[in-house]
Amino acid sequence: MDQELLIRQLCGLPVVQYEFFETACLTFSSRVRYICQTECPQYGKSWACPPGVGTVEACQERCLSYPHALLFTTMTEVDDIADIEATLATRSEHEAVTHQINRLMRGQGADTYPLSTESCAVCPECTCPDAPCRHPERMFPCVESHGILVTEIAERLGIDFQAGGNTVTWFSLILYR
Repeated sequence: MDQELLIRQLCGLPVVQYEFFETACLTFSSRVRYICQTECPQYGKSWACPPGVGTVEACQERCLSYPHALLFTTMTEVDDIADIEATLATRSEHEAVTHQINRLMRGQGADTYPLSTESCAVCPECTCPDAPCRHPERMFPCVESHGILVTEIAERLGIDFQAGGNTVTWFSLILYR
């Protein structure tokens, strides 16, 4: 993959910050998964979330099989950051950017494994756990579902994600080889 070409392409997208790094820098923790299990209403209801994505150990093995990664953010202003519905309504814009970047990388011959935001919203109702995912090529699992604390890696990479006010920061992590 031509990283310089991809960087030029990223400049034309609403990406606020990005960093390329080696996946060996990722930290995996079952603590992140515990939060999914105890606080997220999507736990067990989406193939993009635990336990559908596999154990943290299986996720770690899958992620580390891709030696390279691109972490990027988009930001969106909302009227009231405390309005969860309004905040979540801005997620689809970030997902569209994630799909576009993934297509750009694949177009350069990269084998990618994209991780993105929250639970998948491709289908009105997920088949989980009764049947396989209908659209695995369109479903990007949640970064945190893999036991990755995305804010920790962002801090290590110098990605500023706390803009304050009513600004929502969305993260995606595309692993590639």
